[in-house]
Amino acid sequence: MAPTIAATTYDCADAAALAGFYARLLDHPVDPEASEFVATVGRESGMTPPLFFLQVPDRTPGKNSIHLDLMATDLAAEVERAVALGAQHIGDFAEHGFQWATLADPEGNLFDIATHS
Repeated sequence: MAPTIAATTYDCADAAALAGFYARLLDHPVDPEASEFVATVGRESGMTPPLFFLQVPDRTPGKNSIHLDLMATDLAAEVERAVALGAQHIGDFAEHGFQWATLADPEGNLFDIATHS
């Protein structure tokens, strides 16, 4: 099964503050349990796709600060499939109850494929 779009993700300094801005702009509430580390807008109100805000230690030069998060049931298979289609596998990560792989598309734009831990 192909991955689905889980969220549009924003790397940021303060997840709750940036989520608050977009919540007001889009007239959707910040979802419960938002913190300066992780926040979402639209997940519970049905906005598709929701917005996901993640605090990062610094905005790496050249890295997309906004990127797609794809959700898959079989992370390894979907990473392998993406690489076969021309993506480059950048790295693997686990945090906040998710495991994910960061990849670059054929033009270097980063995206993540994730699964629940």
